[in-house]
Amino acid sequence: MAKARDIPGLHAGMSYREAAASTVAVRSQELFDHAEGVLDTSDIERVHDMRVASRRLRAVLEIYEPCFPRKPLRDVLADVKALADALGERRDPDVHLSQLEEFADAVKATDRPGVEVFAERVRAEQAAGNDVLSAALAEIEETDLHARLAALSASAAPDGEAS
Repeated sequence: MAKARDIPGLHAGMSYREAAASTVAVRSQELFDHAEGVLDTSDIERVHDMRVASRRLRAVLEIYEPCFPRKPLRDVLADVKALADALGERRDPDVHLSQLEEFADAVKATDRPGVEVFAERVRAEQAAGNDVLSAALAEIEETDLHARLAALSASAAPDGEAS
């Protein structure tokens, strides 16, 4: 799992609004940094890292809720939740396939064809999850979630600019 980045300049003497602006800016960037290659089913850790980043972002948006305008926050939070759900649709079959591969290695050779039949069903679920994720990624690109998160972060910064 990708380690959460430190928030540069975060300290106890900052105002709550300053902390909100800095934290949301960093957690937002983490989310989008993990997007590259996330649809590649051969590297399931990319989906996991992006899903974890979406959860971290959602948590800080909720923690710092009082610092943001209500409607933009509600809209962004709904989109982050929808993306997290789509990441989960893809992640669950990834985990199941990984476990099935380990199981197949542990069973007798005569039992492996049966495991493979089940694995094929899970691969179909993985492909469907990838389609859901692809659509969610297209949606956040179309609605420019990245820029909306930056604007939300900037709205909390005392000088009107995100850190």
